Amino acid sequence: MQDLDARLADKDPDRWLSSRFVADATARADLVALYSLDNELAAVGRKVRDPLVGEMRLAWWREALEGLIATGATRGHAVLEGLKAARFPMDTVAGLPDRYIDALEPAGTDEVLLARIDETDGVVMALAALRLHPDARVEQVADAARALHLAKAGQADRAAVTAVLARGQGALASLPTDAFPAVAHAALAKTYAGGGRPGPIGKRLRITWAVMTGKL
Repeated sequence: MQDLDARLADKDPDRWLSSRFVADATARADLVALYSLDNELAAVGRKVRDPLVGEMRLAWWREALEGLIATGATRGHAVLEGLKAARFPMDTVAGLPDRYIDALEPAGTDEVLLARIDETDGVVMALAALRLHPDARVEQVADAARALHLAKAGQADRAAVTAVLARGQGALASLPTDAFPAVAHAALAKTYAGGGRPGPIGKRLRITWAVMTGKL
Protein backbone atom coordinates (compact mmCIF):
# COMPACT_ATOMS: atom_id res chain seq x y z
CA MET A 1 0.00 0.00 0.00
CA GLN A 2 2.94 2.29 0.63
CA ASP A 3 3.97 1.90 -3.02
CA LEU A 4 0.45 2.84 -4.12
CA ASP A 5 0.59 5.92 -1.91
CA ALA A 6 3.97 6.95 -3.33
CA ARG A 7 2.72 6.43 -6.87
CA LEU A 8 -0.32 8.61 -6.25
CA ALA A 9 1.90 11.32 -4.74
CA ASP A 10 3.93 11.30 -7.95
CA LYS A 11 1.16 10.98 -10.55
CA ASP A 12 -1.74 12.74 -8.84
CA PRO A 13 -0.31 15.16 -6.27
CA ASP A 14 -3.51 17.19 -5.97
CA ARG A 15 -5.66 14.37 -4.66
CA TRP A 16 -2.74 12.94 -2.72
CA LEU A 17 -2.32 16.28 -0.93
CA SER A 18 -6.01 16.55 -0.09
CA SER A 19 -5.97 12.99 1.26
CA ARG A 20 -3.30 14.02 3.79
CA PHE A 21 -6.04 15.87 5.66
CA VAL A 22 -7.84 12.61 6.39
CA ALA A 23 -6.93 11.81 9.98
CA ASP A 24 -7.88 8.14 9.91
CA ALA A 25 -5.11 6.13 8.26
CA THR A 26 -7.45 3.40 7.02
CA ALA A 27 -9.82 5.86 5.38
CA ARG A 28 -6.86 7.70 3.86
CA ALA A 29 -5.55 4.45 2.38
CA ASP A 30 -9.00 3.70 0.96
CA LEU A 31 -9.03 7.07 -0.81
CA VAL A 32 -5.57 6.40 -2.22
CA ALA A 33 -6.83 3.09 -3.65
CA LEU A 34 -9.95 4.72 -5.12
CA TYR A 35 -8.01 7.56 -6.72
CA SER A 36 -5.48 5.10 -8.10
CA LEU A 37 -8.28 3.12 -9.74
CA ASP A 38 -9.79 6.29 -11.15
CA ASN A 39 -6.45 7.26 -12.66
CA GLU A 40 -6.14 3.83 -14.30
CA LEU A 41 -9.60 4.15 -15.83
CA ALA A 42 -9.21 7.75 -16.96
CA ALA A 43 -5.84 6.94 -18.56
CA VAL A 44 -7.49 4.52 -20.98
CA GLY A 45 -9.27 7.32 -22.83
CA ARG A 46 -6.06 9.35 -23.06
CA LYS A 47 -3.90 6.50 -24.31
CA VAL A 48 -6.05 4.77 -26.93
CA ARG A 49 -7.36 6.13 -30.20
CA ASP A 50 -9.63 3.21 -31.04
CA PRO A 51 -12.71 3.18 -28.80
CA LEU A 52 -12.98 -0.59 -29.22
CA VAL A 53 -9.51 -1.07 -27.72
CA GLY A 54 -10.51 1.26 -24.91
CA GLU A 55 -13.65 -0.77 -24.25
CA MET A 56 -11.58 -3.96 -24.04
CA ARG A 57 -9.21 -2.44 -21.48
CA LEU A 58 -12.05 -1.07 -19.41
CA ALA A 59 -13.83 -4.43 -19.62
CA TRP A 60 -10.73 -5.99 -18.04
CA TRP A 61 -11.11 -3.64 -15.11
CA ARG A 62 -14.81 -4.37 -14.78
CA GLU A 63 -14.16 -8.12 -14.74
CA ALA A 64 -11.28 -7.67 -12.29
CA LEU A 65 -13.44 -5.63 -9.91
CA GLU A 66 -16.30 -8.11 -10.18
CA GLY A 67 -13.84 -10.90 -9.41
CA LEU A 68 -12.55 -8.96 -6.43
CA ILE A 69 -16.06 -8.69 -5.05
CA ALA A 70 -16.90 -12.33 -5.73
CA THR A 71 -13.72 -14.09 -4.62
CA GLY A 72 -11.28 -11.51 -3.28
CA ALA A 73 -8.93 -12.16 -6.21
CA THR A 74 -6.59 -9.24 -6.88
CA ARG A 75 -4.76 -10.57 -9.96
CA GLY A 76 -1.56 -9.36 -8.35
CA HIS A 77 -2.48 -5.74 -9.12
CA ALA A 78 -1.62 -3.12 -6.50
CA VAL A 79 -4.83 -1.16 -7.08
CA LEU A 80 -6.99 -4.23 -6.55
CA GLU A 81 -4.94 -5.11 -3.48
CA GLY A 82 -5.65 -1.64 -2.12
CA LEU A 83 -9.37 -1.96 -2.80
CA LYS A 84 -9.69 -5.45 -1.32
CA ALA A 85 -10.37 -4.29 2.22
CA ALA A 86 -11.62 -0.80 1.32
CA ARG A 87 -14.96 0.28 2.73
CA PHE A 88 -16.79 1.53 -0.34
CA PRO A 89 -20.08 0.41 -1.89
CA MET A 90 -18.16 -1.97 -4.13
CA ASP A 91 -20.96 -2.49 -6.64
CA THR A 92 -20.68 1.22 -7.43
CA VAL A 93 -16.90 0.95 -7.68
CA ALA A 94 -17.25 -2.03 -10.03
CA GLY A 95 -19.52 0.08 -12.24
CA LEU A 96 -16.90 2.79 -12.79
CA PRO A 97 -15.29 1.15 -15.86
CA ASP A 98 -18.62 1.20 -17.71
CA ARG A 99 -19.01 4.89 -16.91
CA TYR A 100 -15.66 5.51 -18.58
CA ILE A 101 -16.66 3.50 -21.65
CA ASP A 102 -19.29 6.15 -22.39
CA ALA A 103 -16.57 8.81 -22.13
CA LEU A 104 -14.45 7.26 -24.90
CA GLU A 105 -16.47 9.06 -27.59
CA PRO A 106 -16.50 12.87 -28.04
CA ALA A 107 -19.14 14.55 -25.90
CA GLY A 108 -20.64 16.63 -28.70
CA THR A 109 -22.58 19.08 -26.53
CA ASP A 110 -21.99 20.88 -23.24
CA GLU A 111 -24.89 18.98 -21.70
CA VAL A 112 -23.36 15.62 -22.60
CA LEU A 113 -19.96 16.75 -21.33
CA LEU A 114 -21.36 17.77 -17.95
CA ALA A 115 -23.31 14.52 -17.69
CA ARG A 116 -20.13 12.55 -18.33
CA ILE A 117 -18.23 14.51 -15.69
CA ASP A 118 -21.03 13.76 -13.24
CA GLU A 119 -20.85 10.05 -14.09
CA THR A 120 -17.07 9.80 -13.69
CA ASP A 121 -15.33 12.52 -11.68
CA GLY A 122 -18.51 13.33 -9.80
CA VAL A 123 -19.15 9.74 -8.75
CA VAL A 124 -15.54 9.24 -7.64
CA MET A 125 -15.58 12.44 -5.58
CA ALA A 126 -18.89 11.41 -4.03
CA LEU A 127 -17.53 7.95 -3.18
CA ALA A 128 -14.56 9.57 -1.46
CA ALA A 129 -16.81 11.94 0.49
CA LEU A 130 -19.12 9.10 1.51
CA ARG A 131 -16.14 7.08 2.74
CA LEU A 132 -15.23 9.97 5.03
CA HIS A 133 -18.74 10.63 6.33
CA PRO A 134 -21.95 8.60 5.87
CA ASP A 135 -24.08 11.73 5.44
CA ALA A 136 -22.16 13.01 2.40
CA ARG A 137 -24.26 13.27 -0.76
CA VAL A 138 -23.38 13.45 -4.44
CA GLU A 139 -25.10 16.80 -4.97
CA GLN A 140 -22.85 18.40 -2.36
CA VAL A 141 -19.74 17.72 -4.45
CA ALA A 142 -21.07 17.72 -8.02
CA ASP A 143 -20.13 21.28 -8.94
CA ALA A 144 -16.68 20.94 -7.39
CA ALA A 145 -16.04 17.92 -9.60
CA ARG A 146 -17.36 19.75 -12.66
CA ALA A 147 -15.25 22.84 -12.03
CA LEU A 148 -12.05 20.91 -11.51
CA HIS A 149 -12.50 18.74 -14.59
CA LEU A 150 -13.37 21.67 -16.84
CA ALA A 151 -10.42 23.68 -15.55
CA LYS A 152 -7.81 20.94 -15.87
CA ALA A 153 -9.05 19.95 -19.32
CA GLY A 154 -9.03 23.55 -20.54
CA GLN A 155 -12.74 23.34 -21.34
CA ALA A 156 -13.77 26.48 -19.44
CA ASP A 157 -12.15 29.81 -18.61
CA ARG A 158 -11.59 31.20 -15.13
CA ALA A 159 -14.86 33.14 -15.08
CA ALA A 160 -16.89 30.07 -16.02
CA VAL A 161 -15.12 27.87 -13.47
CA THR A 162 -15.60 30.50 -10.77
CA ALA A 163 -19.30 30.59 -11.61
CA VAL A 164 -19.59 26.80 -11.31
CA LEU A 165 -17.87 26.86 -7.92
CA ALA A 166 -20.06 29.72 -6.71
CA ARG A 167 -23.19 27.88 -7.78
CA GLY A 168 -22.13 24.82 -5.83
CA GLN A 169 -21.03 26.62 -2.66
CA GLY A 170 -24.46 26.41 -1.06
CA ALA A 171 -24.61 22.62 -1.40
CA LEU A 172 -20.95 22.34 -0.43
CA ALA A 173 -21.61 24.25 2.79
CA SER A 174 -23.75 21.34 4.00
CA LEU A 175 -21.00 18.78 3.35
CA PRO A 176 -19.84 17.31 6.69
CA THR A 177 -16.48 18.73 7.73
CA ASP A 178 -14.92 15.28 7.91
CA ALA A 179 -15.74 14.75 4.23
CA PHE A 180 -14.18 17.99 2.99
CA PRO A 181 -10.79 16.46 2.08
CA ALA A 182 -12.65 14.63 -0.70
CA VAL A 183 -13.21 17.97 -2.46
CA ALA A 184 -10.35 20.12 -1.16
CA HIS A 185 -8.19 19.73 -4.28
CA ALA A 186 -10.94 21.45 -6.29
CA ALA A 187 -9.64 24.63 -4.67
CA LEU A 188 -7.03 24.57 -7.44
CA ALA A 189 -9.65 24.79 -10.20
CA LYS A 190 -9.61 28.58 -10.59
CA THR A 191 -5.82 28.59 -10.78
CA TYR A 192 -5.82 25.93 -13.49
CA ALA A 193 -8.56 27.71 -15.43
CA GLY A 194 -6.46 30.87 -15.42
CA GLY A 195 -3.56 29.00 -16.97
CA GLY A 196 -1.63 28.70 -13.72
CA ARG A 197 0.50 25.72 -12.80
CA PRO A 198 1.10 25.98 -9.06
CA GLY A 199 4.10 24.27 -7.53
CA PRO A 200 4.03 21.90 -4.55
CA ILE A 201 4.13 24.66 -1.93
CA GLY A 202 1.43 26.69 -3.67
CA LYS A 203 -0.80 23.65 -3.93
CA ARG A 204 -0.30 22.73 -0.31
CA LEU A 205 -1.13 26.26 0.85
CA ARG A 206 -4.24 26.51 -1.32
CA ILE A 207 -5.59 23.12 -0.26
CA THR A 208 -4.81 23.82 3.39
CA TRP A 209 -6.71 27.11 3.19
CA ALA A 210 -9.68 25.33 1.63
CA VAL A 211 -9.77 22.71 4.38
CA MET A 212 -9.52 25.36 7.09
CA THR A 213 -12.27 27.56 5.64
CA GLY A 214 -14.52 24.99 3.99
CA LYS A 215 -14.50 27.07 0.82
CA LEU A 216 -13.11 26.46 -2.65
